[in-house]
Amino acid sequence: MQQDHFDVSYTEETAGTRLSFHCWPSSRLEATRCVAPMGALYTPLKKLPPACAPPTALQYDPIRCSTATCHAVLNPYCQVDFRTKLWVCPFCLTRNHFPPHYAENISENNLPAELIPQFATCEYELPNVPPAGPPAFVFCIDTCAPVEELTELADSIQQILNLLPEDSLVGLITFGTNVQVHEIGFGGLPKAYVIRGNKEYGTAKVSQLLGCAPVAGGKGGGAPSPPAPPGQQQPNGMPLQQQTYESPGQQVLRRFLLPVSECSMTVESILDDLRKDPWPVPSDKRVARCTGCAMSVATSLLDLALPRSGARLMMFVGGPCTSGPGQIVNRLKTEDMRSHADISRNAEPLHKPACEFYASLARRNHPAAGKKGSSTQAAANASATSAHVVDVFACSLDQVGMLEMAELVEATGGQMVLGDSFGQSVFKESLRRVFRTFEPDVPEDGGKMQMAFGATLEVLTSREFKVSGAIGPVTSLGKKGPNVSDLEVGKGGTNAWSLGGVDPETTVAIYFDISNPGTSPLPEGKRRFIQFLTKYQHANGRTRLRATTLCGPWYNPPPGEGEKRAPPQPGVNGYNGNMEQPSPVKMSFDQEAAAVLLARVAVDRTGSEDVADVLRWVDRSLIRLCSKFADYVPDDPNSFRLAPEFSLFPQFVFHLRRSQFLQLFNSSPDEAAYYRYILNRENTTNSLVMIQPTLLSYSFNGPPQPALLDSQSVRPDTILLLDTFFHVVVFHGETCAAWREQRYHEQEEHAAFRDLLEAPQADAQTIMDNRFPVPRYIVCDQHKSEARFLMAKLNPSQTHNSEGGGGAQVFTDDVSLRVFMEHLMKLAVQS
Repeated sequence: MQQDHFDVSYTEETAGTRLSFHCWPSSRLEATRCVAPMGALYTPLKKLPPACAPPTALQYDPIRCSTATCHAVLNPYCQVDFRTKLWVCPFCLTRNHFPPHYAENISENNLPAELIPQFATCEYELPNVPPAGPPAFVFCIDTCAPVEELTELADSIQQILNLLPEDSLVGLITFGTNVQVHEIGFGGLPKAYVIRGNKEYGTAKVSQLLGCAPVAGGKGGGAPSPPAPPGQQQPNGMPLQQQTYESPGQQVLRRFLLPVSECSMTVESILDDLRKDPWPVPSDKRVARCTGCAMSVATSLLDLALPRSGARLMMFVGGPCTSGPGQIVNRLKTEDMRSHADISRNAEPLHKPACEFYASLARRNHPAAGKKGSSTQAAANASATSAHVVDVFACSLDQVGMLEMAELVEATGGQMVLGDSFGQSVFKESLRRVFRTFEPDVPEDGGKMQMAFGATLEVLTSREFKVSGAIGPVTSLGKKGPNVSDLEVGKGGTNAWSLGGVDPETTVAIYFDISNPGTSPLPEGKRRFIQFLTKYQHANGRTRLRATTLCGPWYNPPPGEGEKRAPPQPGVNGYNGNMEQPSPVKMSFDQEAAAVLLARVAVDRTGSEDVADVLRWVDRSLIRLCSKFADYVPDDPNSFRLAPEFSLFPQFVFHLRRSQFLQLFNSSPDEAAYYRYILNRENTTNSLVMIQPTLLSYSFNGPPQPALLDSQSVRPDTILLLDTFFHVVVFHGETCAAWREQRYHEQEEHAAFRDLLEAPQADAQTIMDNRFPVPRYIVCDQHKSEARFLMAKLNPSQTHNSEGGGGAQVFTDDVSLRVFMEHLMKLAVQS
């Protein structure tokens, strides 16, 4: 397929997918030479325009391929024989019969929705799967936090209760030295079960401690009555055959998890009376906080009551776990919290046991986690995947153990929010946005919550390539198939993963391995196919399946392609000196998607490799990519030219190398885990903002202008707006700050200056209104302390070692982008 231009963002708008290359080389050798990963960034629940997908879910089961190892869903790329009523699966090339109700009505002029050419994505609401019921929310509150923090937290949760649908189930657990499980179904006075916080509790033990053993007569709360002899009555007077038995799960639903319409007053009164943990704390010790124990009790409670229904365990943590399972630091204040250096030297004895404890909770939620087996076992595991999500909202000036809890949050598809205080908007607004609903005018889903539960993702491919793995908030389901590659990237060795909780922004990176050998070129016109099958539990309790099918071209490179020739002549756009048309593979490159795919691999590798080794791998990858796709004369750096499709990629990598994802300086282990987790679940646009922040410049010279992320952009008479995704910074130049201090903006004759001050603040609010987690908002002035948030992100083209030049100086020993590019060009053109 020869194309002069590929619209690389088209598939994101129409199918929620971004590919690194839209035209793929036809052999494994050529794919290896491309260096950049062959992959896709897929957003399973992205709302698509009506022209690209049916506006509402199809109320019937999908038609699937009959081959046992395929089971692909009928899609617009299937060949259909309307005369014999057969369709050919594009993945395994099997001929399948339409079911009778299709065969009777189908024709070229009467197509079902899944065969309409523009509907590459179809969503089905499966009628044979019984509804799971309304979702449940268990609020787990840390009472070791200061009183002011508890008051702010209680206020936020009370507001959330008013946002929930009336049939949603709610539970409340508080923890400090011990764990209190509140029986909100008990009328008259507050009642709670106190559980010691120094050990882990399994499901059976929690059931016993809460008095939820199976009982007769439907009146729980005690041990079961002994069976009566035949023909006699039980102690409650009922004949044996008339008695009903209430399971532990039913008792939990009657006593500890109630619809919000029935228990909101009770929960609000408990929150109003919330007090700091009463246990005394010596001055030389930290408070006893049993976060891990509380989490195990809460997960057991949900396992008892709602083993297959959607639920969220929302942990509100105000400090590190210092007691019981999951402990990350000793109570003695003489012992410091673990640092990056401690972890790299294995000098922190509590780190590994804590990680293993939270990983065990993840395996309890996801039986398939960490296991590999047959496809039959994998199918059983997939059906047994829990729909329970664990969210962690950590608000503390100290570390809380986010690093250790990250695996559990990732395995369940939960949310992480890291803030300084429960009174900050970072926490308050982020908590509200977890419960976002669709706009009222959205067909079928209007007004429903956007969150979904128990999601699984399966990826099918045509025969010429295989699935290497996935990176994101996923857990392998261990499903082996013919399209699973031996070359693993991220969580590999499978073509199916559990996603747990998902929302319309959740994005998974899928990596592919072209397996076709170079000895047999593919026929001209041959196409490749990918199908993403996402099964999930909607917020209304119904189970849905979304099928997205992609089709793309292959390219057989002619012999001799890849030999370096002179760069394009001036004025000859896109062609080299010999006027030969460039490779379609090169023209189809999506540098934004490729940068995000590369960043996810780099971040994933930091979990098992030293950061310095990862940086060297990133550098080598960039050099090889430029050596492959740039135009240059060998050994002549001045002849180096990059096509527009690749021109921004080196600067993406430059900023990635300097980012908090690969540079651990000035960040704690908790912050590093938080930043990396958010990068691995966000879409392409948001991920790029994290890698290379955006900068806008406001001045009297005209409307706001995009500015280079460079120290040259800092001017005394301008205001800058920096968006790093995690922070939104309004930076006033020295002169603007002085004018503001002299209150010129309050004078009518300086209305233009007032407008200049207000414009970036309004734009900052617009950015913050549409983002989760809500970024921290910073207003600062040049040469003041908080200016570091902006200065640290700028390309240091002017440093304390530079002479002359405009702009501000950045005090750093990092190389500038210009020096970085000079070294890159020198190394890329070496013969």
